[in-house]
Amino acid sequence: MSAPAALVLLFDIAADVAAEHDDWHTHEHMPERLGIPGFRRGTRWIARGTAGAASAAVHYCVVYEVASIAVLDSTAYRTRLDHPTPWTSAMMRHYQGMRRALCTLEAGVGCGLGSTLLVIPFAPAKEAQGEIDRWLVDDILPGLAQRPGLAAARLYRNALAAEMTTEQAIRGRDATLHSALLVTGYDEAAVAALAVGELAPARFAAHGAAASEIGPRVYRQAYSLAANETPVSS
Repeated sequence: MSAPAALVLLFDIAADVAAEHDDWHTHEHMPERLGIPGFRRGTRWIARGTAGAASAAVHYCVVYEVASIAVLDSTAYRTRLDHPTPWTSAMMRHYQGMRRALCTLEAGVGCGLGSTLLVIPFAPAKEAQGEIDRWLVDDILPGLAQRPGLAAARLYRNALAAEMTTEQAIRGRDATLHSALLVTGYDEAAVAALAVGELAPARFAAHGAAASEIGPRVYRQAYSLAANETPVSS
C-alpha cells in the first residue's frame, strides 16, 4: 500500500450472488480498472467468517491504489464508469450499502500486504480533526508495522467528491467515508486484537472521533492484481 492515493470501497453482496461477483470481479472488472492509466494495484478482501457462509450477505472491501488523486477524476476513469459492460451492469444491481471514498494517503508505516486486513472507518467530531490525527500519527502508527503479526498501516482521507456515474445510477447513490485506517498483517489474531484493544471504537471516541454507524471489520485477502500483471494483447 505505497501509492499516494486510493479508492476505498466497502459494500455487501448477497450470498447467493457472491460466487458470480468474484468471478466477474477477478476476470473482467479488476483487469479493466487496472488498465486505466494511473491505476497501480487492486486488492479484494472478504470479511472474516463470511466466505462460503449461508448468511444474507458477504461483506467486501476493495482498495484500488492509484498514482495520484487526479487519476480518480480523469477522463479515462470517468469513461469506464459511464460505459459499463453488460456483465458489469448486471452485477451493479446486486451491490448493497456501497461506501465509496476517493482518498489521499495521509500517513503510513510498513510495507507489503498481509493476508488479513483491519478496516476502521471514522470521522472526527466537530473541531477534533487535529486531535485524532495527532493520536494516530504520533502515538499509534510509529512502530505499529514492526510488531509480530503486522505488516503495514495506512491512514486514508476522502479528498474528492464522487460524482454520479452510470454505474452508480444502476446500484443506487453511494455513501462515502470521511477517513479510514487500514492495518494489514500475516497473523489474523494479531490484526483482529487491535480492533478490540488499542484501536477499539472507544479509543477513537476518546480522541475525538464521532459516533460511527460502521464499526471496525476484519477481512481476509481474496485477490490482488497489479497493473503490470494485466494480460497483454498479442
